Amino acid sequence: MLLATFNWLCSSLLLYVSGAKLPEPEVKIEVLHKPFICHRKTKFGDMLLIHYEGFLESNGTMFHSSRTLGDKHPVWFTLGIKEVIKGWDKGLQGMCTGEKRKLTVPPALAYGKEGKGKIPPESTLIFDIELMEIRNGPRSHESFQEMDLNDDWKLSKLEVKEYLKKEFERHGYSPNDTQHEVMVEDIFKKEDEDSDGYISAREFTYKHDEL
Repeated sequence: MLLATFNWLCSSLLLYVSGAKLPEPEVKIEVLHKPFICHRKTKFGDMLLIHYEGFLESNGTMFHSSRTLGDKHPVWFTLGIKEVIKGWDKGLQGMCTGEKRKLTVPPALAYGKEGKGKIPPESTLIFDIELMEIRNGPRSHESFQEMDLNDDWKLSKLEVKEYLKKEFERHGYSPNDTQHEVMVEDIFKKEDEDSDGYISAREFTYKHDEL
Protein backbone atom coordinates (compact mmCIF):
# COMPACT_ATOMS: atom_id res chain seq x y z
CA MET A 1 0.00 0.00 0.00
CA LEU A 2 2.80 2.37 0.93
CA LEU A 3 4.65 1.53 -2.29
CA ALA A 4 1.52 2.17 -4.38
CA THR A 5 1.00 5.53 -2.67
CA PHE A 6 4.65 6.44 -3.31
CA ASN A 7 4.38 5.51 -6.99
CA TRP A 8 1.18 7.58 -7.30
CA LEU A 9 2.89 10.59 -5.76
CA CYS A 10 5.87 10.23 -8.10
CA SER A 11 3.58 9.99 -11.14
CA SER A 12 1.58 13.02 -10.01
CA LEU A 13 4.73 15.03 -9.42
CA LEU A 14 6.09 14.06 -12.84
CA LEU A 15 2.87 15.16 -14.53
CA TYR A 16 2.88 18.42 -12.58
CA VAL A 17 6.52 19.23 -13.42
CA SER A 18 6.21 18.25 -17.08
CA GLY A 19 3.06 20.34 -17.44
CA ALA A 20 4.34 23.35 -15.55
CA LYS A 21 5.87 26.25 -17.38
CA LEU A 22 9.42 26.88 -16.26
CA PRO A 23 10.15 30.48 -15.33
CA GLU A 24 11.98 32.43 -18.02
CA PRO A 25 15.56 33.38 -17.17
CA GLU A 26 16.12 36.96 -16.09
CA VAL A 27 18.66 39.59 -17.07
CA LYS A 28 20.74 40.98 -14.22
CA ILE A 29 20.70 44.78 -14.50
CA GLU A 30 23.22 47.04 -12.77
CA VAL A 31 22.88 50.81 -13.20
CA LEU A 32 26.41 52.20 -13.47
CA HIS A 33 25.40 55.82 -14.03
CA LYS A 34 22.06 57.61 -14.11
CA PRO A 35 21.67 61.28 -15.13
CA PHE A 36 20.22 63.69 -12.59
CA ILE A 37 17.53 64.81 -15.07
CA CYS A 38 15.58 62.23 -17.08
CA HIS A 39 13.06 63.69 -19.53
CA ARG A 40 11.81 60.31 -20.71
CA LYS A 41 12.52 56.61 -20.36
CA THR A 42 12.79 53.94 -23.01
CA LYS A 43 9.78 51.80 -23.90
CA PHE A 44 8.98 49.16 -26.48
CA GLY A 45 8.84 50.66 -29.98
CA ASP A 46 11.43 53.36 -29.28
CA MET A 47 14.52 53.68 -31.45
CA LEU A 48 17.67 53.68 -29.31
CA LEU A 49 21.21 54.82 -30.11
CA ILE A 50 23.76 53.05 -27.93
CA HIS A 51 27.47 52.40 -27.46
CA TYR A 52 28.27 49.00 -26.02
CA GLU A 53 31.00 46.55 -25.14
CA GLY A 54 30.34 42.83 -24.90
CA PHE A 55 32.30 40.30 -22.82
CA LEU A 56 32.19 36.56 -22.16
CA GLU A 57 31.41 36.01 -18.50
CA SER A 58 33.50 32.81 -18.46
CA ASN A 59 36.87 34.46 -19.07
CA GLY A 60 36.25 38.20 -19.51
CA THR A 61 37.16 38.19 -23.21
CA MET A 62 35.74 41.15 -25.14
CA PHE A 63 33.96 39.94 -28.29
CA HIS A 64 32.81 43.34 -29.54
CA SER A 65 33.00 47.07 -28.85
CA SER A 66 31.11 49.72 -30.81
CA ARG A 67 33.68 52.28 -29.61
CA THR A 68 36.85 50.55 -30.77
CA LEU A 69 35.88 47.98 -33.42
CA GLY A 70 34.15 48.19 -36.80
CA ASP A 71 33.20 51.71 -37.88
CA LYS A 72 33.39 52.87 -34.21
CA HIS A 73 29.90 54.40 -34.46
CA PRO A 74 27.07 53.90 -31.95
CA VAL A 75 24.33 51.48 -32.98
CA TRP A 76 20.64 52.21 -33.73
CA PHE A 77 17.97 49.59 -33.09
CA THR A 78 14.27 49.42 -32.16
CA LEU A 79 13.47 48.13 -28.70
CA GLY A 80 11.06 45.24 -28.31
CA ILE A 81 10.66 43.86 -31.85
CA LYS A 82 13.24 41.05 -31.65
CA GLU A 83 15.73 43.08 -33.66
CA VAL A 84 18.36 42.33 -31.00
CA ILE A 85 18.81 39.56 -28.43
CA LYS A 86 16.07 39.09 -25.85
CA GLY A 87 18.45 40.17 -23.11
CA TRP A 88 18.66 43.66 -24.61
CA ASP A 89 14.90 43.93 -25.16
CA LYS A 90 14.40 43.04 -21.49
CA GLY A 91 17.36 44.86 -19.98
CA LEU A 92 17.11 48.24 -21.72
CA GLN A 93 13.54 49.15 -20.78
CA GLY A 94 12.95 52.20 -18.59
CA MET A 95 16.38 53.69 -19.39
CA CYS A 96 17.27 57.41 -19.57
CA THR A 97 19.44 59.14 -22.15
CA GLY A 98 22.96 59.25 -20.75
CA GLU A 99 22.37 56.26 -18.49
CA LYS A 100 24.91 53.45 -18.35
CA ARG A 101 23.99 49.88 -17.50
CA LYS A 102 25.74 46.59 -17.07
CA LEU A 103 23.66 43.63 -18.25
CA THR A 104 24.44 40.02 -17.40
CA VAL A 105 22.54 37.98 -19.98
CA PRO A 106 22.03 34.19 -19.61
CA PRO A 107 22.43 31.99 -22.72
CA ALA A 108 18.66 31.54 -23.19
CA LEU A 109 18.30 35.31 -23.68
CA ALA A 110 21.43 35.62 -25.83
CA TYR A 111 22.70 33.11 -28.44
CA GLY A 112 21.76 29.88 -26.67
CA LYS A 113 23.02 26.49 -27.79
CA GLU A 114 24.24 27.72 -31.18
CA GLY A 115 26.49 30.62 -30.17
CA LYS A 116 27.51 33.19 -32.76
CA GLY A 117 30.88 34.17 -34.23
CA LYS A 118 33.32 34.64 -31.33
CA ILE A 119 30.60 33.65 -28.83
CA PRO A 120 30.69 29.94 -27.87
CA PRO A 121 27.46 27.98 -27.33
CA GLU A 122 25.75 28.34 -23.93
CA SER A 123 27.64 31.55 -23.09
CA THR A 124 26.52 34.01 -20.45
CA LEU A 125 27.30 37.49 -21.76
CA ILE A 126 28.09 40.77 -20.06
CA PHE A 127 27.35 44.09 -21.76
CA ASP A 128 28.36 47.59 -20.72
CA ILE A 129 25.83 49.84 -22.46
CA GLU A 130 25.50 53.62 -22.68
CA LEU A 131 22.28 55.09 -24.07
CA MET A 132 23.11 58.05 -26.30
CA GLU A 133 19.69 58.98 -27.71
CA ILE A 134 16.00 57.95 -27.73
CA ARG A 135 13.66 58.59 -30.65
CA ASN A 136 10.02 57.74 -31.11
CA GLY A 137 9.56 54.72 -33.32
CA PRO A 138 7.68 55.31 -36.60
CA ARG A 139 4.81 53.28 -35.13
CA SER A 140 3.94 52.27 -31.64
CA HIS A 141 4.75 48.78 -30.43
CA GLU A 142 1.46 48.81 -28.52
CA SER A 143 -0.50 49.08 -31.80
CA PHE A 144 1.31 46.08 -33.20
CA GLN A 145 0.58 44.04 -30.07
CA GLU A 146 -3.09 45.00 -30.25
CA MET A 147 -3.29 43.73 -33.82
CA ASP A 148 -1.19 40.60 -33.26
CA LEU A 149 -4.01 38.43 -31.89
CA ASN A 150 -2.00 35.19 -31.56
CA ASP A 151 1.26 36.78 -30.35
CA ASP A 152 3.40 35.29 -33.13
CA TRP A 153 5.14 38.61 -33.92
CA LYS A 154 3.62 38.89 -37.39
CA LEU A 155 0.32 40.12 -38.79
CA SER A 156 -1.84 37.95 -41.04
CA LYS A 157 -4.42 39.34 -43.45
CA LEU A 158 -7.17 38.13 -41.14
CA GLU A 159 -5.65 40.00 -38.17
CA VAL A 160 -5.34 43.22 -40.18
CA LYS A 161 -8.92 42.84 -41.42
CA GLU A 162 -10.22 42.36 -37.87
CA TYR A 163 -8.34 45.47 -36.76
CA LEU A 164 -9.83 47.53 -39.61
CA LYS A 165 -13.34 46.36 -38.71
CA LYS A 166 -12.82 47.42 -35.07
CA GLU A 167 -11.45 50.80 -36.15
CA PHE A 168 -14.47 51.39 -38.43
CA GLU A 169 -16.85 50.55 -35.61
CA ARG A 170 -14.91 52.69 -33.13
CA HIS A 171 -15.34 55.72 -35.42
CA GLY A 172 -19.04 55.07 -35.97
CA TYR A 173 -18.89 53.41 -39.41
CA SER A 174 -20.54 50.13 -40.35
CA PRO A 175 -18.11 47.28 -41.19
CA ASN A 176 -17.82 46.60 -44.91
CA ASP A 177 -16.20 43.24 -45.72
CA THR A 178 -15.62 44.01 -49.39
CA GLN A 179 -14.03 47.36 -48.61
CA HIS A 180 -11.91 45.86 -45.83
CA GLU A 181 -10.62 43.12 -48.13
CA VAL A 182 -9.60 45.69 -50.76
CA MET A 183 -7.83 47.75 -48.08
CA VAL A 184 -6.03 44.70 -46.70
CA GLU A 185 -4.76 43.70 -50.15
CA ASP A 186 -3.50 47.24 -50.74
CA ILE A 187 -1.79 47.32 -47.32
CA PHE A 188 -0.02 44.01 -47.95
CA LYS A 189 1.17 45.09 -51.39
CA LYS A 190 2.89 48.09 -49.84
CA GLU A 191 4.05 46.69 -46.50
CA ASP A 192 4.78 42.98 -46.91
CA GLU A 193 8.28 43.63 -48.24
CA ASP A 194 9.37 39.98 -48.43
CA SER A 195 5.99 38.84 -49.86
CA ASP A 196 5.63 36.01 -47.34
CA GLY A 197 1.97 36.79 -46.63
CA TYR A 198 2.65 38.42 -43.28
CA ILE A 199 3.68 41.85 -42.01
CA SER A 200 6.51 41.29 -39.56
CA ALA A 201 7.15 43.44 -36.49
CA ARG A 202 10.07 45.08 -38.30
CA GLU A 203 8.06 45.75 -41.47
CA PHE A 204 5.30 47.26 -39.37
CA THR A 205 7.57 49.42 -37.22
CA TYR A 206 9.42 50.96 -40.14
CA LYS A 207 6.32 51.79 -42.19
CA HIS A 208 4.07 54.81 -41.80
CA ASP A 209 0.98 54.87 -43.96
CA GLU A 210 -2.28 52.95 -43.78
CA LEU A 211 -2.44 51.19 -40.41
